[in-house]
Amino acid sequence: MATITYKCPNCGGGLRFDPKLQKFKCDFCLSEFTQEELEKLAPQQAGDQTVSEEEAAYLGQKEKEPSTEGKNEGQTGAVLYTCPSCGATVITDETTAATFCYYCHNPIVLEGKLSGKYLPDRLIPFKYDKKKAEEIFLDYVHHKRFVPKAFFTKDQVEKLSGVYYPFWVYHASVDGQMSAAANRIRTWVTGDMEYTETKVFHVERGGQIDIQNLSRNALQESDKNLINAVMPFRLGEAKPFTIGYLQGFVAQKRDIESEQIAKEMQDRAKRYAEHALERTMEGYSVVTGKQSSFSIKSEQYAYMLLPVWLLTYKALDGAKYYFAMNGQTGEIHGRLPVDMVKLSAFAGALGGSLFVIVLALLYFLM
Repeated sequence: MATITYKCPNCGGGLRFDPKLQKFKCDFCLSEFTQEELEKLAPQQAGDQTVSEEEAAYLGQKEKEPSTEGKNEGQTGAVLYTCPSCGATVITDETTAATFCYYCHNPIVLEGKLSGKYLPDRLIPFKYDKKKAEEIFLDYVHHKRFVPKAFFTKDQVEKLSGVYYPFWVYHASVDGQMSAAANRIRTWVTGDMEYTETKVFHVERGGQIDIQNLSRNALQESDKNLINAVMPFRLGEAKPFTIGYLQGFVAQKRDIESEQIAKEMQDRAKRYAEHALERTMEGYSVVTGKQSSFSIKSEQYAYMLLPVWLLTYKALDGAKYYFAMNGQTGEIHGRLPVDMVKLSAFAGALGGSLFVIVLALLYFLM
């Protein structure tokens, strides 16, 4: 399978997307380009086979199923590619769609992984660059008193990676009907007498409810808790997908198809529609005996890539810890390790009687 690099029109160096500038930047000659400028320049580079194939892929001008070329037959799930810039071998897994060469640091997009039926519809570009993500990470861990230094050494921080995760975004039109018995109770006092008035109603609601932007992770092996912790994304800010946004980041290709999650998404849409009708029954004292029916009239799936800054850490005991940050909103979440030496010293200073209390507090604060 071929590899793809976004070439600088001025010097031929590899381009990457700069979240701070919201432009494509060459780290060699420092040129900057918007997506529109690169699209205008693309025909001039038609002699470069890599660029022309890339343009065809992201514009949807050719359909291509993922190729098996480049797989290492002896390693399950391992895929080998050759960096077009320095010739080094790049090793990834089968769901990786974009990465970078660990030798020359040139960004690489793996051709065919995001073309044909795997071509994303939309993408939310990173709004935070790596420098800002590192600042937020260091500020976050420095407020956590008992995190081991190994978690935020220079070498560890440099492993902070921008990853585009694949998501399905679901839209549906739901036809719903709901009926219930409702009471409206009024109480008042006149003289020495207290009166209670109960009015009984038969309530019916119905209509077409449009459900928008229900998202669902499209990668089987990803940590759902990690990704869900940095939700939500502002999906309305998504842009039409172009492969250039992947330059300089890691991207994952989906391995869950819409058919596999169809019932789950339809059930979620029906629940949202049910809640919408229930809210129209407010204003009664008691609502009982609800009966409802819902059916999906139309539905649509969009395949989208969403940005996450991610840092993982494997402790000596094999436990995995992580820091994750929403690359669009800056929302952060982490499961951080605890340095037991620091903790013991702190507990000793406080006194043994407080040790159990400290442990309990740390459990909830970390």
